[in-house]
Amino acid sequence: MTAAPHVESATRTATPVLVMEGLGKDYAAPVLDGVSLTLAPGQVLALTGENGAGKSTLSKIICGLAPATRGHMRLGGAAYAPASRREAEQLGVRMVMQELGLVSTLSVAENLLLGRLPHRAGWIRRADLHALAAQQLARIGLQHIDPATPVSTLGIGQQQMVEIARNLRDDTRVLVLDEPTAMLTPRETAQLFEQIDAMKARDVAIIYVSHRLEELQRIADQVAVLRDGRLVDVRPMAGVREDELVERMVGRAVHSLEDRPRRTAGPVVMQVRGLGRGQVVRSVDLDLHAGEVLGLAGLVGSGRTELLRLIFGADRADQGEITLNAAQAAAPAQRVHGNWRSPMQAIRAGIGLVTEDRKSQGLLLPQSIRVNITISDLAAVARSGWLRSAKERGIAQRLSQLLRVRSHGIEQAVSTLSGGNQQKVVFARWIHRDCRVLLLDEPTRGVDVGARADLYAELDRMAAAGKAMLMVSSDLRELMAVCDRIGVMSGGRLVGIFERGQWTEQMLLSAAFSGTGGRTASPPSSSPSTPASVSASA
Repeated sequence: MTAAPHVESATRTATPVLVMEGLGKDYAAPVLDGVSLTLAPGQVLALTGENGAGKSTLSKIICGLAPATRGHMRLGGAAYAPASRREAEQLGVRMVMQELGLVSTLSVAENLLLGRLPHRAGWIRRADLHALAAQQLARIGLQHIDPATPVSTLGIGQQQMVEIARNLRDDTRVLVLDEPTAMLTPRETAQLFEQIDAMKARDVAIIYVSHRLEELQRIADQVAVLRDGRLVDVRPMAGVREDELVERMVGRAVHSLEDRPRRTAGPVVMQVRGLGRGQVVRSVDLDLHAGEVLGLAGLVGSGRTELLRLIFGADRADQGEITLNAAQAAAPAQRVHGNWRSPMQAIRAGIGLVTEDRKSQGLLLPQSIRVNITISDLAAVARSGWLRSAKERGIAQRLSQLLRVRSHGIEQAVSTLSGGNQQKVVFARWIHRDCRVLLLDEPTRGVDVGARADLYAELDRMAAAGKAMLMVSSDLRELMAVCDRIGVMSGGRLVGIFERGQWTEQMLLSAAFSGTGGRTASPPSSSPSTPASVSASA
């Protein structure tokens, strides 16, 4: 076995809070092998690597969600081998998981204080419950959320913030954050970082799992890189170049897209006029062109996801209309007042949706990779009502290889894949369907930098083939790298559309805040050749 890299802690004189020695985990094959790390009080250790590299497995071992096959741990000098998450939490080791662990049928307050609900004679003291929950929400900047709100009514980004708030406890010794900002906007991310700084000052040790390298450079003291289940590098974060770290993660160079030119847009494929639903989405107009990627930025709750759901027919619109192929001579125009009656009608019209919540809305978890990919268009792999197994397997294999899905084969159950590889399967499904319009809601959530490069290359291929894509992302850097235009949602309205080469991050952020109490931004530009007039002081 190769010796693990030596970790020089910035606080070498302090007693380590957590020591891992030779940790390994086997399932059908080894997924983690010989990992040794030391974590000091008040230290932030960044843990990074490709999807399937073993990051989540290591995190689960630390937090009692999975037993190690070999190796051992010490917590504060004492032997540490938690048999459950509850046991780990009782010892002060907590985890914010990449996949949310909230109980959707309970309120925000009940989720925040689950297991320690204030009560008297067996009755929950609601006033005390809501007061304690409000204090915990305020610590993470969520004063606007009513503690009595059912979690199921919150957007996925707000649920992520509640999950983080649930784990900000004063008795925490070690906190593991697994992709905590994957669904957060810059404002929410900044609030989280403030809490991380406060926890460091209280000597809480933090393991921060992320693919967003700019975040690691902001908060981490050390960085550990996993590849294929092994620890390949541990070094101080200061001075580490992003391209160098990426190459250590994926074993190859990954090129930046930030300086690429705008794609040449074709005719309008989809027109949205006056589309709205209550106060969530308010009278949105936009044109989507063939061969372009139009991004949607905005804060959590700004209406981005809700707009995509309206376009896809997942929610009913109160007003407006959607027109497909209005400028196409080769295809008949399709116009619906309001929106599609159902997602199936939208799919038949040539619209696909990569959802933000892959587990509950995007995948058949017990089924295989093959089934999850080809289910979007069974007619393409059938003849006279009979499934053509060889063709189905060939398509699933080709798309799995195209997107570099890390698996033991196309018959592997999707539930056993890492989160990032599950996302690739969702993406592959719509490549198979060959939709004319593809709606992308946080399509690279939990996907590593190497896999993102693969997905971006596929977006380029689809754009070159004349597909039109509307993409929501909480990562402004991603939108600025990938998109030809970026629209900004604020307060349910589309407040501006910016052209490639004419935006800055400050302009996008200013527009995002314009509908939350600040000045209103100028009306959006719907033409790809006319720059939006949203000022940096909006």
